[in-house]
Amino acid sequence: MSESPTKILPRYLMILAGVLVLAAAVWVADIANVNSKTALGVLSVVLFTISMLSLVFSISKTLSGYLTLVVGILAVVLAAWMVYLARNNSNTASGILSADLFIISILIFKGLFIVNPNDAKVMVLFGSYAGTVRQSGFFWANPFWVKRKISLRARNLNGQKLKVNDKVGNPIEIAAVIVWQVEETFKAAFEVDDYEQYVVIQSEAAVRHLAQSYPYDSFEDEGQEQGLTLRSGSDQVNKLLEGELQERLARAGVKVIEARLSHLAYAPEIAEAMLRRQQATAVVAARTKIVQGAVSMVEMALNQLSERHLVELDEERRAAMISNLLVVLCSESAASPVINAGTLYQ
Repeated sequence: MSESPTKILPRYLMILAGVLVLAAAVWVADIANVNSKTALGVLSVVLFTISMLSLVFSISKTLSGYLTLVVGILAVVLAAWMVYLARNNSNTASGILSADLFIISILIFKGLFIVNPNDAKVMVLFGSYAGTVRQSGFFWANPFWVKRKISLRARNLNGQKLKVNDKVGNPIEIAAVIVWQVEETFKAAFEVDDYEQYVVIQSEAAVRHLAQSYPYDSFEDEGQEQGLTLRSGSDQVNKLLEGELQERLARAGVKVIEARLSHLAYAPEIAEAMLRRQQATAVVAARTKIVQGAVSMVEMALNQLSERHLVELDEERRAAMISNLLVVLCSESAASPVINAGTLYQ
């Protein structure tokens, strides 16, 4: 992440101030050691603390946690050893150095943190965004940074059943399953109040909008335009839902991996009536197909009889033959033939 000159300049000024204050702390500590004055020793510790804070605030990158952990452990060991020397030898310098080493170890241990796989840490310093650590591992960063964990794993949202009216006003029940993950940590952390709750609410709004934009099903007897419906165009409906969700959730830095309808049905109060309606439509469609096939077969039979000159039929007998054939072909039960022992006119 590149830094602007306005940010780099104050950082170098803080480093310079930290070095100068550290030099002053060393000078005061030397005077305190020579004169054995406790007040100067305390002043030296305070100056050293200020210099360490200034140097820590100038650090804008993460460091290896293993290396800094070793340095922190060494600082604690040396501080303990200096305390031992200060007690046995009444050495003011050892006491001051032990206090300084304890301050260093505290700053080191406070800045250690772990990033698990498919997790991220968003860094904030006094209300200012400092960056995001996405790489998994053990790190050290400015101990004053607030480190907020954000998961980058894919998550499932199994939406609740929603009761809405479709495009033609029929009450239906609809639900969706959404697979999503955080893609932009800055937006997830700062653009919305709670990105997880934002995903739930916006997903419900998208499913409701989709259900109200298309009919559940179309019926030929109503003369509806045979366009996209929720029941018949499942693949296209899922793509439309995924596109709308991606548009809504982009503000929170969320990427929609997959979105599918998991439940789609008429509301219970009209489910039985709509089932009968569907059955009636299916029966009408089947009867229409049977009649069309029967008419084609009768036409073929009459044409072949006429072409081969097997029998000559007047209009009355032709109509009777057509009627008999249609009855036989369109009947639900098997036909019972009747043998005519006479002529066609008896």
